[in-house]
Parts: sequence; C-alpha cells; structure tokens
Amino acid sequence: MASYGPHFGEESPLIGRCGSGTIFFSNCNLECIYCQNYVISQSGEGREFTKEELADVMLYLQRQGCHNINLVTPTHVIPQILEALLVAVEQGLDIPLVYNSGGYESEATLHLLEGIIDIYMPDMKYADAKIGLECSGVDNYPEINKAAVKEMHRQVGDLQVDGRGVATKGLLVRHLVLPSAMAGTAEVARFLAQEVAMSTYLNMMNQYRPCYRANRIPSLARQLSKQEFIQAIELGQCEDLKRMYVNNRLLHSEVSAHGR
Repeated sequence: MASYGPHFGEESPLIGRCGSGTIFFSNCNLECIYCQNYVISQSGEGREFTKEELADVMLYLQRQGCHNINLVTPTHVIPQILEALLVAVEQGLDIPLVYNSGGYESEATLHLLEGIIDIYMPDMKYADAKIGLECSGVDNYPEINKAAVKEMHRQVGDLQVDGRGVATKGLLVRHLVLPSAMAGTAEVARFLAQEVAMSTYLNMMNQYRPCYRANRIPSLARQLSKQEFIQAIELGQCEDLKRMYVNNRLLHSEVSAHGR
C-alpha cells in the first residue's frame, strides 16, 4: 500500500462533507505512459500490509467519518483485500466500498465481487485498441473495458445518492480527455448511452498533463487545449446522456437517483 486517508479530490458524490476514505495500492495492472501517479503505479512506492493492518486502516477511515472506503487500483490485490474485509466487517465496517480502477477488469474477477462492492468507479480510457496498446501496454483495452463496465452496471445499476447527495450504490464512469482526440470520447459516450444506460453517471475530465513518459508520443507531449476539451464535450453531448458531468459539474438535468 502506498497511502491512505480522507480524500476531497474525488467526484462530489463520493466526498460529501467528510471525504472519501481512500486507500492507494502500489502498482497497477496498466502501464499508462502519462500516469500522474507513476511513483505509486509504476515504481511501486509503498510497503506491505498484513490483512489485519489493512482492516485497521479501513476501520480508521470509518471512524474519521469518511463516507466510503475507496480502493484505488485494487485489481492485482483483490485476494488480499477480501481477506482484510472479512476482518474489518467482523469489527464493524459498514460503509460503502468503492472499486476505483482503470477499467481493465476481467468479468470473472468482477463476478467474485458481486454483492461485496457497492460503487464501481472505472475509467473508460480509450475507444481504439491501438491507442490502448501504445499508451497503456494492453492490446484489447476497449473490448475488456466495455465488457467490464456492462458487468459493473449489471451488478450495481445507476449511481444512487442519499438525501445529502452522497453515493450509496451504483456505477460512476470517469473519462479523461486526451490531446488529439486520442481517448475516443464520442465512442465512449455512445457506448454508455446505447449499451449501458442513458442515466449513466459520466464525469469527463480535463486534467491531462504530460507526465512520466508521455513525451514518447508526440500527441501526448503537450497539455490538452481548451478547444479540444470543448469539442470533446460537444461530442459527448450528442449522445444525450442524462447525467454527464464536466469536472463534476452537471451538463444536463440529472434524473432522480434517490431511492432507486
């Protein structure tokens, strides 16, 4: 594990007033050459925790008032997380669990998590397999990612929030817009609208900046321009998703998610 603590930089439904109880796991199952957290994801900064220590971290975050336990890049340590959860639940852990990942997940693994994870928060990074290979080292990202997102939605449905606007269950999709339209925003929005649900919560982000080894690809060796981001938003809007956000700001009238 690399770090943990209440986090106020996540999506609004996760942070509420008291923050998201975020646990950053070392390493990642993707090799994104522009990763802003590459010291953790690629260099493996952190230390080993026993299942008891990890359970204690979860319980500590709950005592701090965090609205959820936010598991960041958990894919490669799922068995260890499940062992720790058994300990933590026995000792009173009862806040929602968030699965926060790059969206490259096997359906078989997700089946094991059904009934355990309350909120799935995957990335949808690319619509083009060639770009996925070039940027993240996997040659089938769109295929795996789309199947995973559909399975996540099958398990937990659309994002639900309580009277405070805090997420309790459901799917929240992140999409980082890349320079030169490399992320395939139009296809991502089209897939969510046509194959998942029109009411899918999609947060489009413009935080891209060239980090780590991004300069290996000329198109990524620069900041995202304002015009590129506006064009990506317009492409996303064409699919008329009802819960499309831009850096956490709603673009359309949100359909009611209370109590569904």
